This record gives sequence, structure tokens and C-alpha cells, in this order.
Amino acid sequence: MGIVLRIIYESIVQALGQLNANRLRSFLSLLGITIGIFCIIGVFSAVDSLEDNVRGSLAKLGDDVIYIQKISWAENPENWFKYLRRPSVDYEDYEIIKNRVKSAELTAFSVGIGQRTVKYLQSSAERTYMVGVSPEYAEFFKLNFDRGRFFSPTEYHYGANKCVLGFKVAEAVFGSLDPIGKSVKINGRRYEVVGVIEKTGESIINIMNYDGAVLISYELARKVANLKSNDRFQDASVCVKAAAGVSVDQMKDEVTGKLRAHRRLKPKQEDNFSLNQLSIISNFLSGFFNVLNVLGVFIGGFAILVGMFSVANIMFVSVKERTRLIGIKKALGAKRYIILLEFLIESIILCILGGLAGLALVIVAMAGLSQISDSFQLYLSFNNAALGIILSTVIGVLAGMIPALQASRMDPVEAMRK
Repeated sequence: MGIVLRIIYESIVQALGQLNANRLRSFLSLLGITIGIFCIIGVFSAVDSLEDNVRGSLAKLGDDVIYIQKISWAENPENWFKYLRRPSVDYEDYEIIKNRVKSAELTAFSVGIGQRTVKYLQSSAERTYMVGVSPEYAEFFKLNFDRGRFFSPTEYHYGANKCVLGFKVAEAVFGSLDPIGKSVKINGRRYEVVGVIEKTGESIINIMNYDGAVLISYELARKVANLKSNDRFQDASVCVKAAAGVSVDQMKDEVTGKLRAHRRLKPKQEDNFSLNQLSIISNFLSGFFNVLNVLGVFIGGFAILVGMFSVANIMFVSVKERTRLIGIKKALGAKRYIILLEFLIESIILCILGGLAGLALVIVAMAGLSQISDSFQLYLSFNNAALGIILSTVIGVLAGMIPALQASRMDPVEAMRK
């Protein structure tokens, strides 16, 4: 054990000596390893950061929830026109599910009624998205309020002119003023502000981002918009959460049966509605992120291949420069495996140094990009850092094996003559 530790120590010293004695050559040779590790680990880290952000956004949808909508999330865009001919999901569908589906714990309804301009005195917020929602909506999506509250049962029942603003809408219209109790004008109609939703923040996919939204009760929505028009582009959805101990598949079967009966579909007719859930998007994203990782391997693989040959070249030069020293060591009784380990460890140390430089570049790049983008934070995980070191070690073994074997097989007498 002591001999191995001594060999490792001497190999580290010799590797650092090689770097110091031939700085430019070493820099250029290790540049390939550095760039390769930077490309591969950089792509892996970016994909992991992106995936965490996207899956975090999707988690807000809930894995025990189904979304009843006109169009399936898994459908090919080319077939959308077939789905657009379906009847829109409406409030009656919501009531049927709420009252008759026993496997559901909570049911909520929402319908988009288009973009509107919100005005207060001389200030305005344009292109805000107005949504009519059912009483359970705040509980279903666990809305947190920066100020104020959600609609009371009485306000909902009578369709009172009340609204809840997204954080950015309130900020644009009221600035530093307290909006609660004040009235905004939307399409010539006055709405009293009863709540402001907590800031959602930017994300790669804006699922459940309320910053630019205005929520009103469904009872008020049907007064201010024609929700019976069956607009083929109408964004309406019934959200259903499974009760405790009930599987999503079991709830889907019951929901399908109740909706088919309500819509008077014959046994041979296909469903004219879609039951969407988180797994549809998750499965698609898993394939997408796998493709990105493969691309990262290909991009960095070529750089690493060049770097590996460069390190091998350094090791061949190192063997040639120390031929007489190798002969002397073998003449004094050094075993072949000692010479082999000496050069192999030296190659590994050189590659690890290049890999560490690549990881340092990844950290700097991630920090810089995180400062630029507010959508999500990039980071280098421990697993990716460990992968970078392991990859550098493997490259070191591959790059140093042939030179190390060549050195270990030298005849001591011949080596000392050179």
C-alpha cells in the first residue's frame, strides 16, 4: 500500500512538472479535455436545470388530477381541426361531474373569455387574460394572495362585479397603491378589486401563471361574455381531483361514463372530449430531454476524442524524455506494474486537471446565464460534477494505457543506452 501511495505522489509531482515545464504544449493538449467536459457536463446541467423547472411547473397541475378539455395534450397538431369540431366543455359538464362522480374529491371549472385592457384612472394594463372560475378554483389550485381574498359565496352566487388581479396587473395599474376596494374598468364595466394573487414568477412554460390574469366568477363571466356560443377556440376546462384512496384510472372511468351519458353518446361513438393528465406531458418531456442529453454527448464527444489523443501525445513524449530514467528504475528492481502505474496515474492526473478546468467553466457559465435569465436558475449538480471527474478519469486511463504499456515493457539495458 505504501508503494502505491508513493507512486501516486510521484506521479502527481511529475504531472505538475510536465505542465510547468511545457506550459503551452500542455495547455493546448488539455484544451480538448476541458472543452469536451465543458460541453457534455454543460449540456447535462442545462438540461437538468430546464427539466427541474419544467417539471416543477407541471407539478402544480397535480399527478392525481385530470383535465377535461376539448383537445388532447397528446394529439398531433395535424389532427386538431378534428378536435376543434367537438362541443366545448361547459358549466353543465362541471355540474354533472361535481354532483355525480363519487370518486372525485374536488372539481373546478374555468373558462377563458379573452384578452382585456384593465384601466384605473390614467393607468392601464393591456392584454390581460380574463378567466371565469368556479367557487372551488382557489382551493383547487391553492392560490396564495398577496393582498385581499377570493370571492365570497354570496359574491359568486349573485355574480357581483368583483375581480381578483394577477400580481403584475395590479402592479401596472395601481403601482404602490393598495388596490383592495378600488374599482377598475374593463370593457367599460367597473369591477371592485377584492384580491391580488401572489407573484407567480417567470418560468419556461407558463402553466398556472396568474401574474397577467384577471379572475372573475363564472356567474359574472356569463353576464359579460357569450359562453354559450360554442366558440371552437374557447379555452374551457373542468379539473377533477381524485378522492383519497381512489386511483386516477378509476376516476377516469367514472368521469367518462357520466360524461358520455350526459352528452348522449351511443356505445359505438367515440368520446367527444379529452381527459388529460400530467403523465401525458411528462412522457413527452422525458423523450425530449433524452434527445438533448444525447446531443450533448455527441457535441462533447468529438472534443474529448481530440483531447484524449492530445494527452496520449503528451504521454508518449514523456515516455521518450524519461527513457533512461525508466531503464535505471527497472535495473534497480522496479516491477513492470510500478512503471505502468506511474505513467497511467500521470495521464489520469493530467485529464482530471483538464476536467476540473471544464467544470470551472461550467460553473462560471451557469452563474452568468442565471443572472441574465429570470425564467429559471441554472446549476451544476453534484452528480454532474462527479460524472465529469469520472469521465476525466476514464479518458486518462484510455489516453495513458498505450504509453504506459510501452514504458513498462522496455528492456532496462536498451533504455539506459538512450
